[in-house]
Amino acid sequence: MATISLSKMSTNFRIQNHSPVVEEISGLIRVHKDGYVERPPVVPHASCMVPSELKVVAIDVTIDKFTNLWARIYSPSNQQYFSSKLPVLVYFHGGGFCVGSASWACYHDFLTNLARVACCVIVSVNYRLAPENRLPTAYDDGVNAVLWLKQEGLKGTVNELKRCDLSSLYLAGDSAGANIAYHVAKRLSSKSVLSPKGVILIQPFFGAESRTVSEKQSAQAANSALTLSVSDTYWRLALPIGSTRDHPWCNPFAKGAPRLSDPKLFKTMVCVAELDILKDRNFELATALAGIGASVQTVIYKDVGHAFHVLHNYPMARARNHEMMIHLKGFINQ
Repeated sequence: MATISLSKMSTNFRIQNHSPVVEEISGLIRVHKDGYVERPPVVPHASCMVPSELKVVAIDVTIDKFTNLWARIYSPSNQQYFSSKLPVLVYFHGGGFCVGSASWACYHDFLTNLARVACCVIVSVNYRLAPENRLPTAYDDGVNAVLWLKQEGLKGTVNELKRCDLSSLYLAGDSAGANIAYHVAKRLSSKSVLSPKGVILIQPFFGAESRTVSEKQSAQAANSALTLSVSDTYWRLALPIGSTRDHPWCNPFAKGAPRLSDPKLFKTMVCVAELDILKDRNFELATALAGIGASVQTVIYKDVGHAFHVLHNYPMARARNHEMMIHLKGFINQ
């Protein structure tokens, strides 16, 4: 697994003749008044090559050439799985809707190992980012990726997808990616085209104008993946201009937000990090879903913070990452 610490990220932005900076998250993104956006290469990108000993193959595929929507597909290559159909997991990376990529090395390593451990095919979606493409663009890309997957399942032109069991479709993501998975699942359930069997929400990124106890009281280390000020900046850049954090895409419990519905179409797993400022919101969502009849499994990971499974910047991260892999395997193969 790649080890990535936010404390070691380069904060060097290119010097450009652009207008003043209006929004910035140190080392990750800088937005200028004229709309120019800088994203330093803080996380290395990885090709789709996978070491043969891991017994997983990966390829990059284009979903929509007009929007540059693409995905990286991971498929177990162990001979013992060749004669059987495998569950398929559509995964959305984190990054506050504003940074991140399906080719980031940390996600490539995590999903390679998840495909191997959980014995499933994974479609990691490289959706468009804000603020150039504010919400609901990421949701649109997520739905289009699932519809593309359904079409490819019928055509059978992508070898790595030929063993997919689309009746065992799962949506998953971490942080902002979990928010995307949640909203894409809601859209799919209303379309009745290809509803997921389950949804996996890893430290889902939601918010509100009011603060929770964990947001106000959780002291975050300097290298934390998510602080309250960083969270607020992401939401300002991702939501439609002029929106507050009580927009339904951020706060599903806000006044006027659509009621939670259709919970029985899919089961849900919520993964919570004990040191995450989002801990209370994660529990609130899990409780609300269970309250309307959804099958919800909530797992808390002790002594780790936000995005521990990919950043590995907490002492217990590797051990907890292994635990999460086992939990995800059990959930997917129930």
